[in-house]
Amino acid sequence: MPVKEYLTVRDIVGPLLLVEDVDGAKFAELVEIEFPDGAVGLGNVLEVNERTVLVQSFEDTHGLDTANTRIRFRGRGMELAVSRDILGRIFDGLGRPIDDGPEIIPEKRLDINGNPINPFARDYPTDFIQTGISAIDGLNPLVRGQKLPIFSGSGLPHSKMAAQIARQSTVLGTEEEFSVVFAAMGITFEEANYFISEFRRTAAIERAVLFINLANDPAVERIATPRMALTAAEYLAFELGMQVLVILTDMTYYCEALREVSAARKEVPGRRGYPGYLYTDLATIYERAGRIKGEKGSITQIPILTMPEDDKTHPIPDLTGYITEGQIILSRDLHRRNIYPPIDVLPSLSRLKEKGIGEGKTREDHSNLSNQLFSAYARGKEAKELAVILGEAALSDDDKLFAKFSDEFEEKFIKQGEYENRSIVETLSTGWELCRILPRGELKRVKKHQIEKYLKD
Repeated sequence: MPVKEYLTVRDIVGPLLLVEDVDGAKFAELVEIEFPDGAVGLGNVLEVNERTVLVQSFEDTHGLDTANTRIRFRGRGMELAVSRDILGRIFDGLGRPIDDGPEIIPEKRLDINGNPINPFARDYPTDFIQTGISAIDGLNPLVRGQKLPIFSGSGLPHSKMAAQIARQSTVLGTEEEFSVVFAAMGITFEEANYFISEFRRTAAIERAVLFINLANDPAVERIATPRMALTAAEYLAFELGMQVLVILTDMTYYCEALREVSAARKEVPGRRGYPGYLYTDLATIYERAGRIKGEKGSITQIPILTMPEDDKTHPIPDLTGYITEGQIILSRDLHRRNIYPPIDVLPSLSRLKEKGIGEGKTREDHSNLSNQLFSAYARGKEAKELAVILGEAALSDDDKLFAKFSDEFEEKFIKQGEYENRSIVETLSTGWELCRILPRGELKRVKKHQIEKYLKD
């Protein structure tokens, strides 16, 4: 198919170019933009109105002018070259190698927008993924095929957690290949260097694919980055049969790039200036996780987002919560008290928790122990709040024990080292040891035979 070239750019606004008298352009079609100095950048078609086309440039449009800018329509969508060789490689937000390695010789090229999964073909997530972090594995487990976001705040150590989860995660009890696709959007050079060095230092890079979009890269590239990552994940999962964990950080920067392009298009803004289609757009990313009947591989997603002003009602965490199956929330208070990872277990939730734990998956006492720990920790926090208002003398003996449990739970169960990889057995054993603080009569969420088995004196 011949490439069509045009010199009919009428207007340039930010990353957007309005091109007139275009024949046969298609939505999301890949476009080459030739600058007046001969440099060539990429873009795609955002809108087609008869013979007028709105093109979105993935490069900085500085230096373009309407008279000397050439536009070439490639007749296909934006694609990612994939093969098994993408494992261990680092790419930019548009899928170009940035690790000084050779170009990928592709087995195939896949459209980055993917194909929707037929809901009838979806298989239910049921298998436990061990992250090595007790506050996740013990109380809010990650299940293969799940979408479980981490809600963080500025200054909290979500980058450390993302790297730790990427290093340590594994599917228990299977010999299947496990890989990580890591996409970082809008991060600083120092953060990018940290992620790359962490992957290389621990040899986790050998089973990982990294996509890095820096803060000084064009904002529009940020919109393509998660789709590049998910296309790589779909290839590894559904073509090569791997269990793939996709970590996307930071979705807030992605949404801000979306808002920037929406403002340039002069669209009517929705909540807080974000486009009205933010929910739909996020769903096109999050819903690419899952399992498919008859397929060995799966895609599990951990999107990470920083909540502006720690506001859970902000459109980004709010809409993310509607689409995903729970959330892990980080606590500024725990972080101030030097507890890492600062996971606030009370408002955190994994909606698929019961599907991925129990006998044959983790251990038969997991569910009951999890409920017991959650209940005791909540009661201990209430007792501590009561002591602040009325004084410690107002607490009953049992309340004092629950308050002590709360402190010990944070110090021994939630708190762990950045390089401490706890097995699920270690996590559950720690939970049972904490239960020794409480009177046996208060252990109402666990069964009597479990107490006798795991709380031997």
